[in-house]
Amino acid sequence: MLTIGEFSRLTHLSVRTLRRYHEAALLEPAVVDETTGYRYYGVDQIPTAQVIHRLRELDVPLNDVQQILRTPDPGVRAALVADHLQRLEDALDRTRAAVVSLRRLLRPDPAPIDVELRAETARTVAAVEAVVGHRDIETWYAGAMAELEAAVGTAVTGPPGGMYDNALFEQERGPALVYLPTAAPPRTGRVHPVSLPAAELAVTTHVGEHDGIEVTYGELGTWVVENAMSVAGPVREVYVVGPRDTSDPAAWRTEIGWPVFRVT
Repeated sequence: MLTIGEFSRLTHLSVRTLRRYHEAALLEPAVVDETTGYRYYGVDQIPTAQVIHRLRELDVPLNDVQQILRTPDPGVRAALVADHLQRLEDALDRTRAAVVSLRRLLRPDPAPIDVELRAETARTVAAVEAVVGHRDIETWYAGAMAELEAAVGTAVTGPPGGMYDNALFEQERGPALVYLPTAAPPRTGRVHPVSLPAAELAVTTHVGEHDGIEVTYGELGTWVVENAMSVAGPVREVYVVGPRDTSDPAAWRTEIGWPVFRVT
């Protein structure tokens, strides 16, 4: 048997942590002396303590650690760990996106953006549309675009695009539409023909990966205000070059079209 101090040195878990794990019924001593209250551990508990140590290093909550340890099925344990790792990766992606935006925002002299006024004619495209939550937009977009590509195939006549209602930004949930241009839009599954109305747009290009695209939105909105233009209608995006064209994020190009009309 090992004293709590010896067990602490062998597992790199502090005495205080071991006591807390005992109280939480996560890692109970093999023996507790009824007279002194001293805790003693068996050498066979060392691997369990090491597993707990690694899981806590990954910020797995105590309740989840307990569930992992008490699950006898290796497949279930692996799935529980994988779910937590996915949550960590999602959090890392959000952190990375915030860093990209901050670096761009904190540049001492940001370069002015190029804006083009463009008159878009009405056209009919193959589209998928839905009311989507802001947090779910990327997952929804990926599924919708995969369905569009399968339906349109080689008949596509231009880059994909999207239209996003103001409510999506203002209330974090609203109508969204993604499309592929094609001469004869099919009707299958969620894919159906949609007529995009004519619009006058203030258009700029976001360069690179989509992390930080809100900075470009802000710069375009500033240009619109400063040039006496008034917003009207959902914003449009055209994915001129994207992940499906190249794996190099630096080469991606996304056109953002802000519907406008002159007020002066």
